[in-house]
Amino acid sequence: MKRLDDFRLRLGRHELVPIMIGGMGVDISTSDLALEAARLGGVGHISDAMIKTVSDRRYQTKYVKAKMAQYKYNAENSDKSDVKFNLDHLAEATRLHVESTMSRKTGPGMVFINCMEKLTMNAPKETLKVRMSTALDHGIDGITLAAGLHLGSFALIEDHPRFRDAQLGIIVSSVRALQLFLKKNARLNRLPDYIVVEGPLAGGHLGFGMDWAEHDLATIVAEVLQYLKNEHLDIPVLPAGGIFTGSDAVRFMEMGGAGVQVATRFTVTKECGLPDEVKQEYFKAGEDDIEVNQISPTGYPMRMIKSSPGIGDGIRPNCEAYGYLLDASGKCAYIEAWNREVAAHPDAKRVSVQDKTCLCTHMRNFEIWTCGQLTWRLKDTTHRTPDGSYQLLNAAHVFRDYQFSTDDSIALPEPA
Repeated sequence: MKRLDDFRLRLGRHELVPIMIGGMGVDISTSDLALEAARLGGVGHISDAMIKTVSDRRYQTKYVKAKMAQYKYNAENSDKSDVKFNLDHLAEATRLHVESTMSRKTGPGMVFINCMEKLTMNAPKETLKVRMSTALDHGIDGITLAAGLHLGSFALIEDHPRFRDAQLGIIVSSVRALQLFLKKNARLNRLPDYIVVEGPLAGGHLGFGMDWAEHDLATIVAEVLQYLKNEHLDIPVLPAGGIFTGSDAVRFMEMGGAGVQVATRFTVTKECGLPDEVKQEYFKAGEDDIEVNQISPTGYPMRMIKSSPGIGDGIRPNCEAYGYLLDASGKCAYIEAWNREVAAHPDAKRVSVQDKTCLCTHMRNFEIWTCGQLTWRLKDTTHRTPDGSYQLLNAAHVFRDYQFSTDDSIALPEPA
């Protein structure tokens, strides 16, 4: 039986181990995790989700405090249209994170940054352009366009000197989404360097409706590969979502994939940015503890562990400090839901909002536990310790298990 290491991912002049660790926002996919992937010859991601919060934690800046102080006067106002991001601060936070990461990079692999279109930030085009351009300015190897169709994203950086040099990829969940992207960007004469095809079992935001269970990754990948063949387009395709073993990955390579994107098994590594106590919740989760719901203000369904503390919480909207999901008019679905509950319960000290969540605050506090559908299998990848907790893994161990395993096996770590 073949191993994943028998294949190689070719991106431009780079020949890589065909493993890409997906981008997990708010510093869950840390620099350390991305750098391990690069050291071992694959591709790792950092994320620019809530980049000012990440900068404050990592580099002792005060961007969140400064934004809160500037807009404190508006905290009681339901209209958040005044709450804007300082683009210079946004650029500086991105620079700090990218420079710090790339300055430590070793090995033959690459480090990309995951950029979500749905982080609209009350100025969708302006803020996305700053995030992407600054990352390119300061040496990121590539950008993966996530959480949205990104029909205009390439155009935002077409004048950047690295527009045709850096690796630029797109995440899609259907042939139709890929067709729309390629058609919209045809005038630029710039194809994506890779396509991540994310299936219905992936973690976090999904590119499907609540009918996600009716879809199948292998079918979508086959459709994308056939479309590219019909159009005579040679673009590497990386399946993602529910690829739990090296043998799972090999099956996609044998059907024409160029590599695979994986993330769930890396959530319980020491390098992952989740707090250790939250990693234990991932280990403990059973199959029935994982749900897809519609509480994200983005409008996308989202997969998470149903015991996440942020579900049903009625915290006051914290847009003056964060506000990453404010649309171009300064609106967010959570604000509407929270105001509705406050009006319905005028005497309550704190309300409960079941249908939406303040995603910014709760992701910042690691209280929304987004996860892949196969998270319930994580307990089978490690040892249980005498105190009942589960032994954390090293990213290198998980990476190499994907790379070298056969027969759907999972290698357990050396006992601590």
